[in-house]
Amino acid sequence: MPKTVDQIPDAGVGRLLGIQMQEASADRVVATMEVTPDHHQPFGYLHGGVSVVLAESVASVGGYLRAPEGKAAMGLEINANHVRSVKEGKLTAVGEPLHTGRSTQVWQIEIHDERERLICISRCTLAVVNQR
Repeated sequence: MPKTVDQIPDAGVGRLLGIQMQEASADRVVATMEVTPDHHQPFGYLHGGVSVVLAESVASVGGYLRAPEGKAAMGLEINANHVRSVKEGKLTAVGEPLHTGRSTQVWQIEIHDERERLICISRCTLAVVNQR
């Protein structure tokens, strides 16, 4: 039976931050998140760590869907370049695989604001592991 996004629990940090999956396949994942004061760092701007959580959430969903039956994908390394600050509005994160091997996957994720301006670009390496 093929994996589906319905098999991924709506729980944890994604739910806490309001991340919503809009589209999910083994080739492309799109998620949105509304920036609120709960997402801010002390000076009133989107916390960079929140962008990283959004990016890794996108990569992890795609990695899971792309992994072979009986396997899952978990974050091994992530980097992010925060190129524009935001205080509010809806962000859209789009992730696509750059590499999909037997033991690792690499995903690129771009996060844009409502005006399609680049907010953050991230690359996430996932470890492909046995699913528990």
